[in-house]
Amino acid sequence: GANPEMGRQAATESREDIARLLEGADMVFVTAGMGGGTGTGAAPVIASLASEIGALTIAVVTKPFVFEGGRRMKQADRGLSELRQAVDSVITIPNERLLSVNRGVSLLDAFAEADDVLRQAIQGISDLILVPGLINLDFADVKTIMSGMGVAVMGTGVADGPERAVTAAQRAVSSPLLEDASIQGARGVIINITGGSDMSIGEVSDASQVIHKAAHEDANIIFGAVVDDSLGDRVKITVIATGFGSGREGRAGAPGHTPVDLQNYSSWYRQSHQAPASEGGPTTATPSIPVRRRSVIAVPAQARAVVGGTPAQPGDAAPTDPDDTNSFDVPAFLRRQREG
Repeated sequence: GANPEMGRQAATESREDIARLLEGADMVFVTAGMGGGTGTGAAPVIASLASEIGALTIAVVTKPFVFEGGRRMKQADRGLSELRQAVDSVITIPNERLLSVNRGVSLLDAFAEADDVLRQAIQGISDLILVPGLINLDFADVKTIMSGMGVAVMGTGVADGPERAVTAAQRAVSSPLLEDASIQGARGVIINITGGSDMSIGEVSDASQVIHKAAHEDANIIFGAVVDDSLGDRVKITVIATGFGSGREGRAGAPGHTPVDLQNYSSWYRQSHQAPASEGGPTTATPSIPVRRRSVIAVPAQARAVVGGTPAQPGDAAPTDPDDTNSFDVPAFLRRQREG
């Protein structure tokens, strides 16, 4: 029903089933069309659950066409803002960019093309991990570049001819279908170059220089190369760029996980609007997804005697400091001693 609250409630009610499906995953892709009900409301909940299990969580989402209306676009922007708080990286594909490629395409083909661009982005990342290469890239490389980085830009370029490598690199760093389609200033970059067995070291060097010049001078750049004779005379280059600094909205608390509080949204929304106004005058609450704070574990006095090496006095209370992250790390034998 184009109602994000209903999508959120549906995902919240099914969170145990979703968590079971996510259990054991090292990497989770959350894909959605933002602006409607299901994607806008449910995606942040699913992403939060994925973050809670420690999975590298990457969102690849589309934004609506302008002709779909201002309300849908506002819902998409708000949903995207909430999603960014629950994922490691997010790649955004505005459907409107399809018009810059081919305005004469049919409506049916336009939506199909939008879905295919989303598929290509996900496949491009997964191929980096799954396809073995001459210079191999793996999950650890992807995690290094994308963990807790907020906005991500991804591009793929394919070219043939005498300047095929440079042309493919230029196309990869200026994809017209991605939002913020530039890697200018990126501090984390993955480059993967794929070509036939005739691909020369000079071509690889020239293509890499194109990308190096566009990224930040101190960027962490991870390079991979794959030999695939099925490409024939073509060269394919995939680039993933992250770490654009304070100029772009990133994940709060990065690189740590900040899961979404899965309380019922409607009850929270009502409470936020019924809260008394401050002395400075009435304020209008902005509904956003609140952050769940971890509880602090109180360590009993006997345990502190073991940990600190100083005998504890009877009746001593265990001090707890909400800002002391060490209090989260209680060894198992101390927990058993406390519970027994």
